[in-house]
Parts: sequence; structure tokens; C-alpha cells
Amino acid sequence: MSHFAQINENNVVTQVIVAEQEFIDSNAVGDPAKWIQTSYNTHGGIHRTGGTPLRKNYAGIGYTYDVNRDAFISPRPFASWTLEEATCLWIPPVLYPQTGGPYKWNETSQAWEQFTPITE
Repeated sequence: MSHFAQINENNVVTQVIVAEQEFIDSNAVGDPAKWIQTSYNTHGGIHRTGGTPLRKNYAGIGYTYDVNRDAFISPRPFASWTLEEATCLWIPPVLYPQTGGPYKWNETSQAWEQFTPITE
């Protein structure tokens, strides 16, 4: 079994399912050309278990399939973040701090801000 992402006319992922290639090819879920295989073991162009990476990142609803890069790209989290070509991941203008934390990004100040998680 494999994972397949259905894309709309704008190449935006609308759903992800587990299926066999033959099922996708049967037209049972619509046009097979609108279903792109994805791997939940692939992130940032690396296969987590040492296999062959597939399409840079595992597809999620709302992601875009970029035909030229043959990659799934998540929605841009903030306007200031840029896409790293090698991984197709969004990179903040300031790297995440390696000490302390947790942190959240503040787009207005263009900085990571430490915060206290809510616990119950």
C-alpha cells in the first residue's frame, strides 16, 4: 500500500489516502492524473528510514504540489520565511534558538519569543 495525495486544478492537496496504484489507475476515485504518490517517511528530501525520498515532503491537506520541483510544499507559515530549494521547507529569517525555549515566531518583530505553554 502507498499514500496518494489528490490535487485540485491549482495543484493544492485536497485529501491523502492509502491505496494501491491499481486502485488509483481504475478511476474509482476520479482522474488518476490528479493523484500523486507521497511518502510519510520523507521530510525535507530525506527518507527517515534510509529509503529513497519521494517528492521532498509528505503531502498534507493544503500543501501544494510543485510540478517543476516534483515536490510537496506546505503553506508558507509567515510572509518573511523563504523556501529552501534543497528541502522544499520554509526557513525563517532568524534560526530557531538552540537553547531555552519553547519559542514561537513573532512576524512583527521578526524574532523568536520564548513562551510558557499552557498546562492543565
